[in-house]
Amino acid sequence: MMDSPTPPATAASLLAATQARLALNRLEVLGGFHPEAEEGSLPKGTRTLLLLGPAEPGFWPHLQAQPEWQDGQPDPVDRWSRRVIGRLACDLGAKALFPFGGPPYHPFYRWALRTGRVWDSPVRLLVHAGQGLMVSFRGALALREVVEVPPPLPRPCDSCPAPCLAACPPLALTKTGYDLPVCHAFLDQPGGQECMTGGCLVRRACPLSQTYARLPEQSAYHMRQFHR
Repeated sequence: MMDSPTPPATAASLLAATQARLALNRLEVLGGFHPEAEEGSLPKGTRTLLLLGPAEPGFWPHLQAQPEWQDGQPDPVDRWSRRVIGRLACDLGAKALFPFGGPPYHPFYRWALRTGRVWDSPVRLLVHAGQGLMVSFRGALALREVVEVPPPLPRPCDSCPAPCLAACPPLALTKTGYDLPVCHAFLDQPGGQECMTGGCLVRRACPLSQTYARLPEQSAYHMRQFHR
């Protein structure tokens, strides 16, 4: 027999408690949804899925102070994410899910679209209500309780002139899709160094990205990981 739904007051308090724990590690809930039934991509019994990502300002300095960053071992960001989100999941009786570690990979792109706070942008990359095209996911919490989730918002791209469409110098990232070989070839050239040191010009062109306090050093790190 299915458990009764979590009372609204408890659902809200569970979200608040989770957000408080995340804030200690400079993470935030980027969105969430309630599965309508058992889904093969989610752990059995999941009643709420919360998608988690960096909270700015402050995420990058916090991460660099962690043991995973300082021990000289590979994949410090992923290892930190596993430790922090995994521990929180254990404390909550939840299951931690991650966008790395595959194949197979969890369908974070599809999950994100279901939150009503992340959308398919004109250049096909995900765009978030607060983080724009700089959105990134460090993990997710699959909870057995019905927890309040952030409400859906209007899609910002519908009222945007879409500067992202004209921002890629080699036209590797456009409305027709992503030409990965062209992108990598451009990053090897002198003209690609602005992307390498400050982040993808397409991501930076988004008006929402420009209001998000992500440090260029963080973008440069991820560009190096992408282009190695």
